[in-house]
Amino acid sequence: MARWVEPMGLLHGRGAAAAVAAGAAVPLEGGQAAFTLVRLIENGATLGLLPAVDTPEDWQAAVLALTNPLPPFAGLPEAAILGRPLVMGVLNVTPDSFSDGGRHADPREAIMAANAMLEAGADMIDVGGESTRPGAAPVDAEAEIARILPVIREIAKDAPVSVDTRHAATMRAALEAGAEVVNDISALRHDPEAMAVVAEAGCPVVLMHMPGTEPATMQQHASYADVALEVLEFLAERIETCEAAGIPRHRIAVDPGIGFGKTMEHNLELLDRLPILLNLGCPILVGASRKRFIGTLSGVSAPRDRMAGSLGVATTAAARGAAMLRVHDVAETVAALRLWRAGASGAPPPGENPA
Repeated sequence: MARWVEPMGLLHGRGAAAAVAAGAAVPLEGGQAAFTLVRLIENGATLGLLPAVDTPEDWQAAVLALTNPLPPFAGLPEAAILGRPLVMGVLNVTPDSFSDGGRHADPREAIMAANAMLEAGADMIDVGGESTRPGAAPVDAEAEIARILPVIREIAKDAPVSVDTRHAATMRAALEAGAEVVNDISALRHDPEAMAVVAEAGCPVVLMHMPGTEPATMQQHASYADVALEVLEFLAERIETCEAAGIPRHRIAVDPGIGFGKTMEHNLELLDRLPILLNLGCPILVGASRKRFIGTLSGVSAPRDRMAGSLGVATTAAARGAAMLRVHDVAETVAALRLWRAGASGAPPPGENPA
């Protein structure tokens, strides 16, 4: 029997604290936010929408689980300490990525771009050597490794690096070169050896939802009865499979796969219902930066010009429980998140001078 509690009616800052103190809300993930309502879901059916403080006794354990702080991911500071989600800078060492293909194909240019993102406040650099835009041609592991290894070796000297790949051979080579995290859009399904590589390395991993395992065909499968619930159940199954293979839950982060086999409506519903993924007990990563739906909604055709819309999505995701954001525009995202947190809490972020 599959049971899920969807936290709703989210509050932040002083409003959250006041509602919890008054017994009208329940703290979310340690207390920076709170929720006033819960939707109870059993075997795919909604049983009811109730005040969070009036949950039936046999559901209370599931509600209380949502109050627990999440463990740090990859040894990085927690969002509560930073006052914002972690920011993962996107570094595509490819000729054909949808937004910045070709800009960082030269290792020297890629390393300079990574250093600029780190100076702008990135907590981690995500290096990829294969474009995963809709319809992209696949790249074999040998070519992917040749693209990314010189870059990873250099960046890893100064900062945490994640490798964005579906290939076990690339994962192994990148980890040996200094990468600390595997970020797999196929949730360790594309390559049958990937699960063992991650388990043996003992490294953190990001599991993303995508229908099928091929970006070239994923949009053909953008059909869901309830996209948020189906993404949740897919990720729950992948976590269970990882745990059985020796990858503990505390080393796993989850990504709903915004734009991967989803329509604009699916993307917006996932953002709105992002807190449902907190049932998994894993940090949530959202990678929506410069995606097509942002261009559609903002009327901006060129991906590089979608920064303003991307910042809007980033702060929305932060308010809905995202622990990490994968972005192209690092400096602007860090600034937007600091202002969002200050406005939501009514106080400067941790460590800031209030003058």
